[in-house]
Amino acid sequence: MSKSQRFTKPLFTLLLLASLLVSLTSVFAQDGEPFEISDEYAGTQIRVIAANHPWNEALQRIIPEFEEASGITIRLESYFEDQLSQRLQIGLTGGTAEADVFMFRPLQEGLLFEQNGWVADLSEFAANDAQWNLADWQPGPMGTVTSGEVLFGIPIVTERQALYYRKDLLEEAGIEVPQTLEELAAAVEALHDPDNGLYGIVLRGQRSAAVTQFSSFLYSFGGEWIDEEGNSAVGSPEAIEAYQFYGDLLRNYGPPGTLNMSWPQAIAVFAQGQAAFYLDADILYTNVTNPEASLVVDSVGFAPFPEGPAGRRPYSVTSWALGMNSESENKEAAWEFMRWATSPDIVARMQSEFGQSGARASVWASPEGLGGFPEDLANAIVVNGETGVGFDRPRVIRVGEARDIVGQPIVTAIEGGDVASAAEEADGSFQEFLEEEAAEFAASE
Repeated sequence: MSKSQRFTKPLFTLLLLASLLVSLTSVFAQDGEPFEISDEYAGTQIRVIAANHPWNEALQRIIPEFEEASGITIRLESYFEDQLSQRLQIGLTGGTAEADVFMFRPLQEGLLFEQNGWVADLSEFAANDAQWNLADWQPGPMGTVTSGEVLFGIPIVTERQALYYRKDLLEEAGIEVPQTLEELAAAVEALHDPDNGLYGIVLRGQRSAAVTQFSSFLYSFGGEWIDEEGNSAVGSPEAIEAYQFYGDLLRNYGPPGTLNMSWPQAIAVFAQGQAAFYLDADILYTNVTNPEASLVVDSVGFAPFPEGPAGRRPYSVTSWALGMNSESENKEAAWEFMRWATSPDIVARMQSEFGQSGARASVWASPEGLGGFPEDLANAIVVNGETGVGFDRPRVIRVGEARDIVGQPIVTAIEGGDVASAAEEADGSFQEFLEEEAAEFAASE
């Protein structure tokens, strides 16, 4: 089994079973009581390094509440994403204990941080904290921060792929909201009217940028990036079928310039009323519900990702997590801060007051958790979370290089080329990539 696949094993399976149990009980807070904060570590100073991100901005407003209750002082520094990543890697490589807690992107840096031993294993903290409740977390996002039996981060911001659609257009045409990818293709074709400036669908088409959104199609067709033995799976029949389907939608019913579109360009087309359907991350929804940026505010609807031949398997990932420095000299106090920042009460406030999507099953099952989102979007998020997959790109260290490789068949499909040949070529290149990365990691141990 390859290092890139270890996260799918024991702890992730346990989390899946536990999450299903919690979804049945829908416990919002432990025994209905407010979340308790210990003052055992009063006088300790915790250094937190964070990204310039809405979650961080929201947390800063309520950190004084934690400091007052715990007696712990939080020294928080904020950086732009690239600056944060660079600063973390420099500091963690040097083995410094200066930072105790930090925000990081599990899908970009998680495997690198975990394999190098830079992040503390939080499994024992989590398992022994009954009030924090490990069983309450959705399995997809927790799978993103899990490697074997190692829990190397806690989800703070999550996202899933949702279907954005024009309610007015569907109603006028008498078309039901698509529940399957087959129904989606039919609806896209029926509503496609380029002569009048309306395209059936808009999606990301840039080679690397499209990979994350294509992943939901890949999984729902029964494909994977990497198989259980750690080998490339992008040349499988299921992957080829998914590549073909995605490319056909955009080639036949997408707007001009699709190959140059990442999410800002694609969502702008939908927001300006030029597309009937759009599929992308649910956290982008404010771009189409803001009257200052969107012409479809009154007509936009949201739905779960449609079912494919292998079911509904959209990505459900942790885009940002909290990690603990393995060299921290204040681990217990650092955990006290982390458990509070990711407690049911705080996750509920983040969702309802600040629109920051968390990963606690109990919060999504509560009125408080749903309060910050449009009702149909909240429903789509809950449905997508039930069967979501915890990664939206290959789980490797050199993520950018991998995305370029596996994204090439998407481009070929959009251009109308030989998808099977492109997938076969990508499969060979990706296999070489995986073997090379595995060898590099083995040599570093």
